[in-house]
Amino acid sequence: MRHHASTAPLASPDAADPTDSTGPRGPTAESITAGPRGSWPVIRKLLPYLLKYKLRMGLALAAMVSAKVANIGIPVLLKEIVDGLTPGSAVIGVSVGLIAGYGLIRLASTGLTELRELIFARVTQGAVRDISRQVFEHLHRLSLRFHLERQTGGLTRDIERGTRGVGTLVNFTLYSIVPTAVEVLLVAAWLGWFYPPAFALITLGALFAYVAFTFLVTEWRTHFRREMNELDSRANARAIDSLLNYETVKYFNNEAFEAQRYDRSLASWQEAAIKSQASLSVLNIGQACIIATAASLMLWQAVVGVEQGHMTIGDLVLVNAFLIQLYVPLNFLGVLYREIKQSVADMERLFGLMAQNQEVADPPGAPALVVTKGGIHFKKVGFAYDPRRPILKDLDLEIEPGQTVAVVGSSGAGKSTLARLLYRFYDTQSGRICIDDQDIRLVQQDSLRRVIGIVPQDTVLFNDSLAYNIRYGKPDASEEELWQAIAASRLESLVQRLPDGLNTMVGERGLKLSGGEKQRVAIARAMLKKPAILIFDEATSALDSESERAIQKEIEEVSKGRTSIIIAHRLSTIRHANTIMVLEDGRLVEKGSHDHLLGLKGRYFQLWELQAREANKAVQGTAAPGSGITAQPD
Repeated sequence: MRHHASTAPLASPDAADPTDSTGPRGPTAESITAGPRGSWPVIRKLLPYLLKYKLRMGLALAAMVSAKVANIGIPVLLKEIVDGLTPGSAVIGVSVGLIAGYGLIRLASTGLTELRELIFARVTQGAVRDISRQVFEHLHRLSLRFHLERQTGGLTRDIERGTRGVGTLVNFTLYSIVPTAVEVLLVAAWLGWFYPPAFALITLGALFAYVAFTFLVTEWRTHFRREMNELDSRANARAIDSLLNYETVKYFNNEAFEAQRYDRSLASWQEAAIKSQASLSVLNIGQACIIATAASLMLWQAVVGVEQGHMTIGDLVLVNAFLIQLYVPLNFLGVLYREIKQSVADMERLFGLMAQNQEVADPPGAPALVVTKGGIHFKKVGFAYDPRRPILKDLDLEIEPGQTVAVVGSSGAGKSTLARLLYRFYDTQSGRICIDDQDIRLVQQDSLRRVIGIVPQDTVLFNDSLAYNIRYGKPDASEEELWQAIAASRLESLVQRLPDGLNTMVGERGLKLSGGEKQRVAIARAMLKKPAILIFDEATSALDSESERAIQKEIEEVSKGRTSIIIAHRLSTIRHANTIMVLEDGRLVEKGSHDHLLGLKGRYFQLWELQAREANKAVQGTAAPGSGITAQPD
């Protein structure tokens, strides 16, 4: 039984380059694989998932061992049949009984093997399911930092190979190695008891030589497999990244560049695969030599025994049958070890993902957040994605319950970071954030996120129906609630225009919808949630002026009675806010109403004047000369 190297990756290079060179350093490929290393640590991590099925495991093991015992009986009965056919024996009576027994024991061997497969199927698939679910849940618990710095293609490849490795390891290790060892020992014991010691010595010698050779060569070639995995993940990540950014590739006419970059990754993978196949050929040839030598020696001993008269033709047949039966499990033992080592290499990254520290975690026994008013207070908050580049510096700001507060400032001032911290995508490095005097780091994240609704600047939708994406804000929402959210976000006209209405598929990441349509879906989703606190992070930035004004009214309406934070660049959209807070270089520099801030002639006034000039230029560029048209900042 030969083992073959894996085929080329569907798509394949890189695991994890940070998306922002100025951002925090995230988990590298090395840190991801820094989970359990080696066979025994991985097996120890796997055992708890198997021990849930102790009874099934015991029954399956009993069935497999019984099948191996039945296997040993087959050559013994064959010997009796052959000896019964020699001249002078009661051929008919003996042969019929032995032949019937021979057929039954073969049937028992096959039946017990299939019974083991039937019993054990639930163990294997149950373990794969449990591990896959836990990895999936753990990945969702990891911080935004982790996901920003990992490439999705490499991550999915690691999970795919790791879960496949679980099934391989469980099937091959637990219910193949032990029965195979039992079968070899039973054969050796039988030969040692009934035949000259040379037979048992040859059997055991071949076994030890085979195991030692397989162990040494497989250990030598394991790093080739690990290298293949790394390059496979890299190539897959790079290909998926390119396909996800299909439009960008087209915009810059870089199809050939992407193909060359992918091909370079495949070339590296190809070299690693060739080395792996060459080392595998060395292993296969060496194993075949050991088996062939042992088989020849045993057959020679049997022939000599028959010639000398102390062994019968039946004994010769028995030894030959044992040889055939041992050849398969011995060779399979080599395949087992190779597959186990390869599965371990595959599973190291999977368990490495599970071992990845959860950066944002609830403290033990954390209570649920209780929102009575919805007041928010940032108290001396300091935060940096990278220690070399602080974002918020000793920030102190308070948002009164039920108030609409706008946060403005130049790019990089830390506006969107406020929303990420409030949502606990990250934790502050200094200071604290409180909602109704409750430190959000000391309450359950789930309860915190239930009371906050957010419309992000960049809306990404699921590749599902329009209704599914809107209902995502509240999966159990009624039809009436759904249509209220659609009306509030001005989506009715879009739904009416679409041939399939709410059942229209929006495409991967919502690419079938325009930017404005996606933003309105995001607003509808947030409104459906009906949270106590609302965050609008550049919520109308992708809309045209008419739609923006219409949705702005709805934002004002839905914000009534709720604490609302509007993060905005266009100042014309936040004039209605109760309070406007101006951030600059991570600090609060101004605070007040629109008119009050204009009267201060400070930073807000400068931003307003700058946007007014830009708006006037845009209008005058499209108006007739001398028309005298001017514009407010928009």
